[in-house]
Amino acid sequence: MKLIKFGKPGQEKPGVIIGDKRYDVSHLVKDYDEKFFSGDAIENLKAEIHTQNLPEVSQEERLGAPLARPSKIICVGLNYKDHAEETNAPIPQEPILFFKATSAIVGPNDDLIIPKNSVKTDWEVELAVVIGKKASYVSEENALEHVAGYVLHNDYSEREFQLERNGQWVKGKSCDTFAPIGPFIATPDEIEDIHNLRLWLKVNGEILQDGNTSNLIFNIPFVVSYISQFMTLLPGDVITTGTPAGVGLGQKPEPWYLKPGDIVELGIDGLGSSTQKVKAYDE
Repeated sequence: MKLIKFGKPGQEKPGVIIGDKRYDVSHLVKDYDEKFFSGDAIENLKAEIHTQNLPEVSQEERLGAPLARPSKIICVGLNYKDHAEETNAPIPQEPILFFKATSAIVGPNDDLIIPKNSVKTDWEVELAVVIGKKASYVSEENALEHVAGYVLHNDYSEREFQLERNGQWVKGKSCDTFAPIGPFIATPDEIEDIHNLRLWLKVNGEILQDGNTSNLIFNIPFVVSYISQFMTLLPGDVITTGTPAGVGLGQKPEPWYLKPGDIVELGIDGLGSSTQKVKAYDE
C-alpha cells in the first residue's frame, strides 16, 4: 500500500495510491500519525479500502509529506563509502547519528527556501524508514518487524552552518523546507529488496547522484537495532539512512551549491520522485 497526504499546507488529508490513481481515505483514517502507525491501522486500512467506493483525488492536488509531524527525525551520517570518501571523512566504525528538526518537513514538491545568510545549501537524496512499532533495545533479527514503510527524502544541508559554525550538525540540517518527504510511504510489501534500490538526484537536469542502497555501510536492520539501543523509536518516527556520492560539497574541482532558480529532482526505485524549485529567503 502507498500512503499519501494531499491538500493545502496545514490542511492535508490522508489518502492512498491504488494503481496510478489517488484516493481520499479521510473518512477511514484521521491522520498518519503515531496512533495510526502503532496499531493495526495499516492492515485494517488495506482490508477496508477494497470494500469502499473511495473518492478519487485529482492529480493536480498538492501532495504534503505523507505522515504527521513525527516525534523525531534521526539521521545516519556518512553511510555510503563513496560519500565519506568525497568529503574526506573516515569510514565510520559505528553509525554517526544526528537529529534534524521536524519543523523542516515539507511536501515532496514544495519549494526549497535557501536560508537567510546561507552560501552553501546542498542536496542529499536518501532512503528514509518510517517506524511502525515502538522499538527499544531491538535485535537486528527482529528490527524489520518495527518498520511501517519506506519513503523518499532529500536531506538538505547548509554546509557552512553544519561544518563551520561549531557544535553539532543539526544547525546545518534543520532549516525550514530542508526535509521534503514523499511523494508516498510504501509499505514493506511494496518493495522487493530494500537493499537493492537505485537512488538518484539531478540539479537542473544533470545527474549528480546515482547510487544504490546495496552500498549502505550499515543496512536497515542494523541501523534500526543500533538506534534503538540509545533511544526509544516511536511509531511514525523517521530514520533517514544516508546519501551516496555526488553532493555539492564533493564536486570537483570545486564544491558548488544551490542558488535561486535551480531545480532539484530526485527519486528512488519503488518510492517515486520529487522536485523542488530553489527560491531565495524572503523577509
